[in-house]
Amino acid sequence: MVISGFQALRETLRRQPPRRAVVAAAHDRHTLQAVFAARRDGLIWPVLVGKGEEIAAIARELGEELSLEQVAEADTDQACAARAVELIREGRGEMLIKGMVPTGTLLKEVVDRRRGIGTGTLMSHVAVLDVPAYHKLLFLTDGGMVVAPDLEQKRQILNNAVALCHFLGYERPMAAVLCAAETVNPAMPETLDAAALKEAWARGELAQCVVEGPISLDLATDCQAARIKGYQSPVAGQADILLCPSIAAGNLLGKALYGLAGGEMAGVVLGARVPITVNSRGAAPQEKYWSILICAAMGAQSRGPRP
Repeated sequence: MVISGFQALRETLRRQPPRRAVVAAAHDRHTLQAVFAARRDGLIWPVLVGKGEEIAAIARELGEELSLEQVAEADTDQACAARAVELIREGRGEMLIKGMVPTGTLLKEVVDRRRGIGTGTLMSHVAVLDVPAYHKLLFLTDGGMVVAPDLEQKRQILNNAVALCHFLGYERPMAAVLCAAETVNPAMPETLDAAALKEAWARGELAQCVVEGPISLDLATDCQAARIKGYQSPVAGQADILLCPSIAAGNLLGKALYGLAGGEMAGVVLGARVPITVNSRGAAPQEKYWSILICAAMGAQSRGPRP
């Protein structure tokens, strides 16, 4: 299955039971707008961690009802993050949604060795982009967490992105290991890593996907450019996953596709026990909603009990 965009994914999920979600520092209007919209659409059943009176006041302003069991009191950023992670550990949620709390504060609780929800694997960020000029969703990684990944880290980042695609129903996602050119050049170490990842896939070490690299962005996303250059690959013009050589490249490309190219974006952190949304505290409600949508789609494939 290939997902053409966020709207198509939402229509699919509306036929699924809602997933349990924990919201850290939910005392924020934009976050609650997104959370309540997702609840109305039947995507989630949320537990809201934060300043109870502020949460209740915002809910009233938005015309939303809350039960006592849906609010968990916490005042400081650290307390909100710790309580939200604790609820996940207790089995109260299948996804973790970041509200009005710094990303670093939340992730510090997530990775805490004693009381966190890490799995021992590398955590990485995937930006899911719905770009008007492209015929399907793009999964861009990692523009948010791993600064300068080495070869082994790139392998784990790729594995996380492939797993996300599998959760969403993709059988063999097309992965492009992006570089400035499609030829191996020792002066450009990222091209060596790209070739090594392709070789690992060819040996069967990266299953249930197709890996191409090194490959430039135009060849990965434009069939006509590939034909003109005589570049032959099943990934050419059909990439699902864009694996970037560094956080700088991923961040710049994501913002270009999201801003200048008029795309819509969702962001999710993978590698913990549950998917985590880590949108900017200043992000618009729609962006936060799409991130919740992606996490709900992952939860819809799990076996946990529904609310």
